[in-house]
Amino acid sequence: MAGILDSVNQRTQMVGENRLELLLFRLQGSQIYGINVFKVKEVLQCPKLTMMPQRHPVVRGVAHIRGGTIPIMDMGMAIGMAPVPDDKIEQSFIIITEYNRKTQGFLVGGVERIVNMNWGEIHPPPKGAGKDNYLTAVTRLDDKLVEIIDVEKILSEVAPSDETVSAGVVDEEVAQEAAKLKVLIVDDSAVARRQIIHCMEAVGLEVESKNNGAQALEYLKSLVEDGSNIEDHLVLMISDVEMPEMDGYTLTTQCKQDPRLQNLYIMLHTSLSGVFNKAMVQKVGADDFMAKFSPDELAARVAEVIKERTGQTVGK
Repeated sequence: MAGILDSVNQRTQMVGENRLELLLFRLQGSQIYGINVFKVKEVLQCPKLTMMPQRHPVVRGVAHIRGGTIPIMDMGMAIGMAPVPDDKIEQSFIIITEYNRKTQGFLVGGVERIVNMNWGEIHPPPKGAGKDNYLTAVTRLDDKLVEIIDVEKILSEVAPSDETVSAGVVDEEVAQEAAKLKVLIVDDSAVARRQIIHCMEAVGLEVESKNNGAQALEYLKSLVEDGSNIEDHLVLMISDVEMPEMDGYTLTTQCKQDPRLQNLYIMLHTSLSGVFNKAMVQKVGADDFMAKFSPDELAARVAEVIKERTGQTVGK
């Protein structure tokens, strides 16, 4: 698979164009799955895995790659399918990814190719049971269904993280102001929405949530139809970047270009932690960027926004 991934710099050109690149892969059957190339660091033939005691069943072992030790998860097994047989592991591939500030590998049957698509062609998954609960989006390619897996859901089950906000992160004055304010959360992952909502409720804010940028933009426009100021309705919006139908970059651009919405404080909050920088955020006019998911850091950052927006000088 050498050369399958071009430099990240080339892909930054897609920022604000509502486009993405998917790395297509298979598990054990003919179904095609996709993962955003921005989350992929490397694709390798599966190296020798070292078994670890007391590991989660989905973790098939750890691989020693470029001086680091990376946990390797069986993606099929994680979404309720049969595990890769032990005698087939060496013929399989691993997709090395970076999510939520951590590096991990996913064991897959085979890797196909990279395709460039518009987020408008990516749709929310149909409602159902079984592995459908692990889908964050679907699309069609060459008359075949491509399923995009909610990796954040897998990671929350295999390696749960602390979602509570520590005492003292939000002071009493901020909490009192927050009780009068509302925040909009935009994320296609049910797991991510739940995490952020709990965090914002701990700050004291009233929360509205939407599943993608298109829904969010429609909601925002409805708030200011009467000529009111968007800041009278929301203290800020926290948006994921990659979402079906309209991504967070395009949502941000649309808001900043609309005189009615341009004063809305927008924080982009994404699991794409390894490849983004301030320049990419500034390109679309976002006010802030934060990698998922640290409840204390997110709460502290939002508390600062509340102070700024309400004219507080607490702690300064």
